[in-house]
Amino acid sequence: MNYDQFFQSSLDELHTGGNYRVFADLERYVDSFPRARNHRDGKVHDITIWCSNDYLGMGVSDTVISSMKEAIDRCGGGAGGTRNISGTNHYHVLLEQELASWHNKDAALLFSSGYVANMTALMTLGAKVPGMVLFSDALNHNSMIEGIRHSRAPRHVWKHNDYDDLHRQLSQYDRETPKLVIFESVYSMDGDIAPLEKIIEVAEHHNAMTYLDEVHAVGMYGESGSGVAERDGVADRVDIIQGTMGKAIGVVGGYIAAKHSVVDFIRSFGAGFIFTTSMPPTVAAGACASVRYLRQHNDLRIRHQERAATLKARMKALGLPAMPSVSHIVPLLVGDAALCKQASDLLLEKHDIYVQPINYPTVPKGTERLRFTATPLHTDADIDHLCTALVDVWATLGLKRDVLAAE
Repeated sequence: MNYDQFFQSSLDELHTGGNYRVFADLERYVDSFPRARNHRDGKVHDITIWCSNDYLGMGVSDTVISSMKEAIDRCGGGAGGTRNISGTNHYHVLLEQELASWHNKDAALLFSSGYVANMTALMTLGAKVPGMVLFSDALNHNSMIEGIRHSRAPRHVWKHNDYDDLHRQLSQYDRETPKLVIFESVYSMDGDIAPLEKIIEVAEHHNAMTYLDEVHAVGMYGESGSGVAERDGVADRVDIIQGTMGKAIGVVGGYIAAKHSVVDFIRSFGAGFIFTTSMPPTVAAGACASVRYLRQHNDLRIRHQERAATLKARMKALGLPAMPSVSHIVPLLVGDAALCKQASDLLLEKHDIYVQPINYPTVPKGTERLRFTATPLHTDADIDHLCTALVDVWATLGLKRDVLAAE
């Protein structure tokens, strides 16, 4: 086999289809986010970021930064090993206590990322619970799919957010069969929110456990910000809640929160936890400070929702094809991979606006889009600049608009 030829031809196919990923070389301005430096073409450009998952700007907040500085002065750069080998720092313990309290659960467990949290928890449950059958929403994140796949447990995929289809599939098994229903609250590509209460009711009817991914919701929804389950008043009925510190919390890492026995089971049998070096104490300190702040500042969430709603309204008024979204996610349909990449490039090179193209396999072919995430720190002037730029790019590329809305 000609290995080099194989690798290059595979990459060439990505380029030809417009699906090759190019990373923007960025430096965030800590004192003026969402501004950033973009290193390209041998120069440095000042740009505005419109696609950050640091939804609330907590990653550049004084609260988080000062806590991280204090922790690095006290404990240094790294944790020193896995949690089993000198890697359990007191900052980890404090963060797990804070996360458990936030979700009103007995315990929480930290992972190196949200991806690893999902993969490890689902792989462990599917593999280690005798006879376990897994039921996954059709649009669940890749991390959940991989955890399910590697568990080698029997699995079923139910139609997205269709609790009637979930009921039909669960009905194939008796109540004594161990079952786990796996779903998300906010689906980040379309911006829709799952009907949590209905899904939980179906799971309870069939004596199934529930596993809820709230990575795009923690910090964002509910009076104290712990997620959509809190907002909808069903958090106490969810068996396992999974979240991330890499989005609204503003740092990095993942976690689960559940009963003591469930958390201890995954802690004791989950390879992705046992064999991974623990997060640096400075990260745990920053995450803990962020969660404590977010629990007390619902005003930040109110401002954030207003910014997202304002952006959606402005796009609609201009006839830009914003896809329906009931969350803070603002997807703008392009429908072609190459054009989506060109639109992203034009926004950056001509207008100093960064938003990445979302192409296959992240979304189905024909639904390629730009995905915007307003933050509380985006101003009216930022929105004006973005909308003016989008109209120009749409005209330059001949992309479809809603003419009636534009008039």
